[in-house]
Amino acid sequence: MHEHDIKVRFSETDQLGHVNNNNYFIYMEEARIHFFDYLDLVGDGEWKFVVASVKCDFVKQLYFGQSITIKSFVTKIGNSSFHLKQNMYEKESGELVAEGDSVVVQYDFKTEASEKMSEWMKNQLASCQFETAEGR
Repeated sequence: MHEHDIKVRFSETDQLGHVNNNNYFIYMEEARIHFFDYLDLVGDGEWKFVVASVKCDFVKQLYFGQSITIKSFVTKIGNSSFHLKQNMYEKESGELVAEGDSVVVQYDFKTEASEKMSEWMKNQLASCQFETAEGR
């Protein structure tokens, strides 16, 4: 599992005073990039991934100044894709704020098609694989 902290900025709130729902996806993206770096999946500098699917279930509101921890872990590894779970927790209380799920595909931008992941990459992903959806 990989953890990444984010502090909510004022510009991420809306007229209701809470974080706008679009920003949760930005938080997930930021944590996903750090997850890739952590596993050295972009070591050669060539980006080889696309997000095929992404969803977020909102559990609790966030407000300006709060800090969250995003725990990212792999739930399934296929031949050319993997499922990434990203649970967001309020840093101070540890309460669950949102649950994100995405399917990430290794992609060849020249042929515009998915490509098989190497065994090395699968092993890297397996090092952050959890069998449960809890992520704690």
